[in-house]
Amino acid sequence: MDQRLVKDGYQFVTVQDTRLPFRASSFDVVLSNHVIEHVGDTKAQIIHLNEIHRVLKKTGIGYLAVPNRWMLIEPHFRLPFLSWLPDVLRTPYLRLMKRGVRYDCNPLTIRKIQELLDSTGFSFMFLSTKAIREMLSIEGTNSGILNLLAFVPSEVLDRLAWINPTLIYRIEKS
Repeated sequence: MDQRLVKDGYQFVTVQDTRLPFRASSFDVVLSNHVIEHVGDTKAQIIHLNEIHRVLKKTGIGYLAVPNRWMLIEPHFRLPFLSWLPDVLRTPYLRLMKRGVRYDCNPLTIRKIQELLDSTGFSFMFLSTKAIREMLSIEGTNSGILNLLAFVPSEVLDRLAWINPTLIYRIEKS
């Protein structure tokens, strides 16, 4: 659905599946913000990444953000541990909690997204820690726990990234 606030100078194109209706090497920048978990299984996720790779110019960059499978509260349905469950239990849990009829997401772990990026010819930089720091510097927070993050070394936060709710990467063609 086109929900842009500014429409002049931009074209909106609805995409029906994982194939992108654009020429190869046609974009300097590609953003995939919380999309890959919705395209389907691992095979569909690989197609999604291959399509980004195809339409990205040789010197282009991409932004990829994906919810972490190990997030405590699943963001689409706001249920604790929903994405932790095996696939066969996710929809029954969703129905039991009266939050929906079908769980149609496939969130990824850090290891899995990095394996997919490697297999589709991307080099990548993990940016979640940097993004958290930037968000805190801009928005601040009233949460004592989040305020403590400002004092934790980046190396430590990177090692704790498996609990970060969003995994953020800068991607480029290898």
